[in-house]
Amino acid sequence: MAATAVGPGRSTSSYSEVQHNRLIVSLPLPSVLKKPFSVIDGPPSSAAGNPGEIAKLFPKLFGQPSVSLLPGHTSGAALDHTLKVGVVLSGGQAPGGHNVISGIFDYLQEKTKNSTLYGFKGGPAGIMNCKYVELTADFVYPYRNQGGFDMICSGRDKIESDEQFNQAAETANKLDLDGIVVIGGDDSNTNACLLAENFRGKGLKTRVIGCPKTIDGDLKCKEVPTSFGFDTACKIYAEMIGNVMIDARSTGKYYHFVRLMGRAASHITLECALQTHPNITIIGEEVAAQKQTLKSVTDYIVGVICKRAKLGYNYGVILIPEGLIDFIPEVQQLIAELNEILAHDVIDAAGSWKKKLKSQSRDLFELLPQAIQEQLLLERDPHGNVQVAKIETEKMLIQMVEAELESKRKEGSYTKQFKGQSHFFGYEGRCGLPSNFDSNYCYALGYGAGALLQSGKTGLISSVGNLKAPVEDWTVGGTALTSLMDVERRHGKFKPVIKKAMVELEGAPFKKFASLREEWALKNRYFSPGPLQFVGPTSNETNHTLMLELGAKA
Repeated sequence: MAATAVGPGRSTSSYSEVQHNRLIVSLPLPSVLKKPFSVIDGPPSSAAGNPGEIAKLFPKLFGQPSVSLLPGHTSGAALDHTLKVGVVLSGGQAPGGHNVISGIFDYLQEKTKNSTLYGFKGGPAGIMNCKYVELTADFVYPYRNQGGFDMICSGRDKIESDEQFNQAAETANKLDLDGIVVIGGDDSNTNACLLAENFRGKGLKTRVIGCPKTIDGDLKCKEVPTSFGFDTACKIYAEMIGNVMIDARSTGKYYHFVRLMGRAASHITLECALQTHPNITIIGEEVAAQKQTLKSVTDYIVGVICKRAKLGYNYGVILIPEGLIDFIPEVQQLIAELNEILAHDVIDAAGSWKKKLKSQSRDLFELLPQAIQEQLLLERDPHGNVQVAKIETEKMLIQMVEAELESKRKEGSYTKQFKGQSHFFGYEGRCGLPSNFDSNYCYALGYGAGALLQSGKTGLISSVGNLKAPVEDWTVGGTALTSLMDVERRHGKFKPVIKKAMVELEGAPFKKFASLREEWALKNRYFSPGPLQFVGPTSNETNHTLMLELGAKA
């Protein structure tokens, strides 16, 4: 099959002045990547959980060491010949993806002359269907330091059946690939590891390297301090939250309920709170740990609103994580029961299916606004999960707060008028121009991925560390993907999954937030960071979460 006939999808003639300026910025690199380096193996690795099962699932890769790049002449299994490498974008968009590809491209051009980089179109399906485009200097140029994934586009397909693995192997053989770089989140990098295992089992020369991508911030560990895109997305959302805060203060009569992306973890919500100081922030992991009910969450919000009313403040800003309902134990039970019913029954208008719900779940379901009831019954995603992005949790909470305040008004304990405004800040943050941090971080990740492939490594995720230091002092290496994994029982079988990094209630970011939230609740400490900056005093600031986790002053 021939390469897909496509040319560069962007024309710089339509670029804004900011885009043009970003296009010509020369990116710094960690010093270890500028000179000859050695790839040094660490100790044998294990797994994040259930190492025995992970060893069975990855017999060719399990236990292999993570590696570090250190100054010195290249040694070991370096591939000195020109390389043929494929790259694929997998999953949702995140600012900086184009710079990862640019970093891979530049490494190949500068370190392995006459090498070839292929971009697989539309995600993993592009690998299976051998749909690709050769990435040349002219093709790559318009995308440098630009947002989006439209250079080659992304997709959410998985390579998981024997037929699909064989299709991927056929493509690797047809293009004579030395390596594939998978740019994605936890599911995508799990898939990358499975692909590396399969290729090694088949005796293919094609190696597979991953890169950590997700704005949700839940793909990280000690060796992989953050996923790219999180920094930019949070800064974009924080600007919008800051604008809403000024609106709230200006009108003096609205409560803005802002739902933020992050279906499995509340990192974005926590980071945006640290950047903007809202009156109320709900952290899903805390809700789960304290086994809070939907009513207790509502009562907490109502309590703050009543206290603010006594101080003369009838407005405010409330941040809510996208996946909040997944953290509430009683809602989790309801969803589990609904999943079982949806798998075997037809949901009829008469509602006879409700009799199959346990009494507690049925009472909770009836308590919910009708729109939320309908959203809970929507078709599940490919993983069997509720599509939380389609559940308007912010509107649900507004209605529940309204009802509770109305009862208090009848009692005479609340005399003001409550007006709620709902917002969902989601896709707006996924494809913005990457921040200086994400631009530099992504470029180093891509350059490092090229170095790992040239050194003959497979089954690793490109890792860049020491991020609180200047770029020149960042460390570069590769972390064994199996070391990030645990297993889940699905359809009677153990399936490998990269363990999601949740907000740690004992971690520095949450502790700082917890120490300040009571003051933010009653006093208007709103902070408006303004638009994302590329030059000037704040342009190189990194997000609070990363700096606090690294022990730096944030």
